[in-house]
Amino acid sequence: MLKLRRNPRGLALALLLAAGLLVGASEPSVAAEPFQIVVHSSNPVSALSAQEVSKMFMKKISRWQNGKRVVPVDLEERSPVRESFSQNIHGKGTAAIKAYWQRMIFSGREVPPPEKDTTEGVLDYVREHDGAIGYVPAGTPLGDGVKSVRLSP
Repeated sequence: MLKLRRNPRGLALALLLAAGLLVGASEPSVAAEPFQIVVHSSNPVSALSAQEVSKMFMKKISRWQNGKRVVPVDLEERSPVRESFSQNIHGKGTAAIKAYWQRMIFSGREVPPPEKDTTEGVLDYVREHDGAIGYVPAGTPLGDGVKSVRLSP
């Protein structure tokens, strides 16, 4: 039989850890929602790293290699695809990215990318802006004026 030492702090820590695991297990994993990066069809780029995409969305890279201005567009904050994009591209959840933008707005340095309520809204935005970059659920039919960009390592 296994003997446990009486350590109130250790027991409390173990209980908190177990409770956290139970709560985490009951929540769906939104970070697993697959997405694809999209740009205007005239953009010559065919692949980007997650780091490059993150910097474009955080407005730390402002120009494409061809000199055109980078114009990122986000899905709405509640979108599971946006949460997946945030986790996989930025390494942070949507709430942390929103907090970053609040600080940037408050300091007067920058404003966040526009948000669109629907996938079609993102695709329309990308079609209308030749420097645009966005993301939509994987497998979404893109139509004319938009192409998918591969994420490279």
